[in-house]
Amino acid sequence: MKTFAAIDVGSFELSMKIFEISSKTGMREIDHIRHHIDLGMDTYAEGKITYARVDELCRYLNEFTQIMKTYKVSEYKAYGTSAIRETENTTIILDQIRQRTGISVEVLSNSEQRFLDYKSIAFMGEAFNRIIEKGTAIVDIGGGSIQISLFDKDTLIATQNLRLGVLRLRDYLYHLDVGRPQYETLIDELVSSQLSVFRKLYLKDKQIENIIIVDDYISALLRKKNIAERVGDQVDVKTFDKFMKLLKERTLQELTRLFDMPEENVILLFITYVLMTRIIQTMGAKLLWVPGVTLCDGIAYEYAQNNKIVLPEHDFEQDIIACAQNISKRYMGSRKRGETLERIALTIFDSMKRIHGFGERERLLLQIATLLHDCGKYISMVNLGECSYSIIVATEIIGLSHVEQEIVANVVKYNHLEFEYYDEMGRVSTLDRESYLKIAKLTAILRVANGLDRSHKQKFKDVKTRLRDNELIITVETNEDITLEKGMFSHRAEFFEEVYSVRPVIKQKRTL
Repeated sequence: MKTFAAIDVGSFELSMKIFEISSKTGMREIDHIRHHIDLGMDTYAEGKITYARVDELCRYLNEFTQIMKTYKVSEYKAYGTSAIRETENTTIILDQIRQRTGISVEVLSNSEQRFLDYKSIAFMGEAFNRIIEKGTAIVDIGGGSIQISLFDKDTLIATQNLRLGVLRLRDYLYHLDVGRPQYETLIDELVSSQLSVFRKLYLKDKQIENIIIVDDYISALLRKKNIAERVGDQVDVKTFDKFMKLLKERTLQELTRLFDMPEENVILLFITYVLMTRIIQTMGAKLLWVPGVTLCDGIAYEYAQNNKIVLPEHDFEQDIIACAQNISKRYMGSRKRGETLERIALTIFDSMKRIHGFGERERLLLQIATLLHDCGKYISMVNLGECSYSIIVATEIIGLSHVEQEIVANVVKYNHLEFEYYDEMGRVSTLDRESYLKIAKLTAILRVANGLDRSHKQKFKDVKTRLRDNELIITVETNEDITLEKGMFSHRAEFFEEVYSVRPVIKQKRTL
């Protein structure tokens, strides 16, 4: 049994959940502490968090430290989201927090944050798996932005971030200095154009029947008021709309009493309602599900999963791969060519494990690089490497950290361009030496795989690899002429040898 604390330094709220985690009983929440602190107001309006707000944050975090001692917490994870991620003085704030509270806060990229939210929903198990069998959208509403992830037949097919978070929308409205009766019209004007573009790019002929809502306001209210027959059941859109129309018919003071929440939260609830109404109309959804999970649940679930205390029921790695496959499809990537490169590259990776020492995560990064190897040709067939790099770093790949996304982008880039050494790459990149070496080693593998299919004709029925002394013997089974592949292989082999001190050698095996 372990006692674990998950801390979410959010845009509008500081939250900590204490869990008991064991392989026998799974995860059990034993306490949930929350403090309202509007970090987003500073970040989204001024660009950085003020000293007074940092002082308030540290005071609450010191309380959390004492609570963790009371529960004898053995380990914790603390993450900051968009308010800290987008502020200009992030490094200073994180150092202040560590010095004054002893708590080390890590900053999540948007894709990492949304992936943890997604994991917390998937942890609901059977209910989640049943819902995503049909067209489903997860709408994850944060302070600075929302993330819309689309599922079809259990598969994640697209995910997109839109800067339409409730705190950001609230700040726009405050800046315009308008009354509450005008909110609905102005929010509609702010969000409609982005939702229209989203519909054209991602929905087209897709039928979205279900929406899973992850937020701090509608979720809390619907689960508390229990408008479904049972907490956790799905709610039809008409029932939801009928219930939420109370927001337009009552005064703020009446709603504060009716919903038992502060006036400020009622305003954010109203903004969330208008935003969700537009999303429902855009998708034509019929049913809503509010699982009532938070980022803290996702943090705890990932901790339990990484420590093999809880085994995942859902294949999250396949979601990352499906996301990459759909990005490739969007940019007219060759599916057949990508599958060939994937098969060859992963075969080489597996046979070189003793040399490169990488694990499953690096294998996944290589797999994604093979799927996205030619996405840049959509923009330019001449500047393929640079364009591929730009597409990959600018596109949301849910589940990858910023550093991992940068690694994949560079592997694809240097598959097409001359490799830059660390000092040269460091002029335009902040990647550390460990990440640089991952790029070099994975690029070397992808280059060799690319060289083996230089004609793009998928000539090989089978590719086998064997490490012998200082040579990697690559046996290809084919009766076709591979003069081109052999002739253009030497340069790629030289870089592989430079990186690994192993020389790749092609051997042809003809079939009868």
